[in-house]
Amino acid sequence: MTHDLETLTQSLLDAAKQAGADCADAIALSGASVSIDVRNGTLEQAERSEGTDIGLRVFVGQRQANVSASDISPHTITEMAERAVLMAREAPEDPYAGIADPDQLAQSWDVAALELADDTPEPSPAMLQEDAERAEAAALAVTGISQVQSAAAAYSNRQMHLAASNGFSGGYRRTDRSLYCVAIAGTGAGMERDHDGDSRIFQSDLRSAEDIGTSAAERTLARMGATKPPTGSYPVLFDERISASLIGHLLAAINGSAISRGASWLRDAMGEQVLPDGVDLIENPHRPRVSGSRPFDAEGLPTRSRDIVKNGVLQGWTLDLATARKLGMQSTGNAVRGTGSAPSPSPGNVAMTQGQQSRDDLIRDMGTGLLVTSMIGSTINPNTGDYSRGASGLWIENGQIAGAVNECTVAGNLRDMLRGLRPANDARPWLSRVVPSLLVEGLTLAGS
Repeated sequence: MTHDLETLTQSLLDAAKQAGADCADAIALSGASVSIDVRNGTLEQAERSEGTDIGLRVFVGQRQANVSASDISPHTITEMAERAVLMAREAPEDPYAGIADPDQLAQSWDVAALELADDTPEPSPAMLQEDAERAEAAALAVTGISQVQSAAAAYSNRQMHLAASNGFSGGYRRTDRSLYCVAIAGTGAGMERDHDGDSRIFQSDLRSAEDIGTSAAERTLARMGATKPPTGSYPVLFDERISASLIGHLLAAINGSAISRGASWLRDAMGEQVLPDGVDLIENPHRPRVSGSRPFDAEGLPTRSRDIVKNGVLQGWTLDLATARKLGMQSTGNAVRGTGSAPSPSPGNVAMTQGQQSRDDLIRDMGTGLLVTSMIGSTINPNTGDYSRGASGLWIENGQIAGAVNECTVAGNLRDMLRGLRPANDARPWLSRVVPSLLVEGLTLAGS
């Protein structure tokens, strides 16, 4: 069932005003999703969900409260507004809370240019099942693969609308099509598994099921016979599959929520070198056909491209209205929210400068060390940047792959790691975070 989300959000705002709110904003989300899992060539699980969720944030002076519901009846909307106002009157005052001023709001945007939704027909469950079966069959066709743990295909179609008492009203639609496969090789203690998958806005961009299944199988076989690497200080190459996690730690450290609390290892690093010379980190929320693109943020502010890091130097924080006010700055248009929570800052699409060398070039140059292809667990000190994570991957000897390794820990300090990294040129341009493989010298490995 579809609903007029603009009408729903306006009804929420009207109810909030009637209940006594000074100002308010409202969000409505509606969509449908279907997922299919196969195993051994037969359907294992099929799920479909449809629904509409609504959220309301009200302000009484400098006090705020947020409520949400999945029932969109007029009676529920009235009760939500009344309950939210009562909650706000009991909440502590927040001098930084409040919706945007009218002159801060996005005035126009071109949703069509962002290509956030695919207008081709929704795939049938049979089509999704066929994709998953093809991926499973491709994995099983690779010699050495004993079974496929799961092969899954999914599709979703979602709409959102945001409105506020400052006059903002806007919405857009998103679609997503995904395919995933996990392959297994070996038995008992020697069993290994790995995966591959793809997720795209447009169905025509999705990689083939055969490519995904074969890649999952090959990655699994590469992990066979793993041993612990030696303990010591070695160069570590973070494969493109997981290298974005390193940049994710940098993005978390410059998030306005962490900075305003003083709980960040980069809290005093504005204007300082955080990446190597010549390396930029750019946010662009307007890239077509990319999941992190959006025409406006969750507070109705315009999104825009910005330099997060320029020539290795940190340029600014990631801010929403509240964190910007706390820091005496302007929002960067990075507010995100769901129906059940207030806005918070989060980056959208981020791209890092790629290097001139391939991943194979970096493997050759690193001599002896570790190529990390998978990580588990995480111990990151938010105040110092001390880093420690479980890892597995491939051991490199004399610039060549010598065999698989697992059950080791990679440790260092993020300040030193990020300033000294060397990027490859293998980032996938269609991802929301475009980060290539990254070589970091002198990390501590704890293995055998």
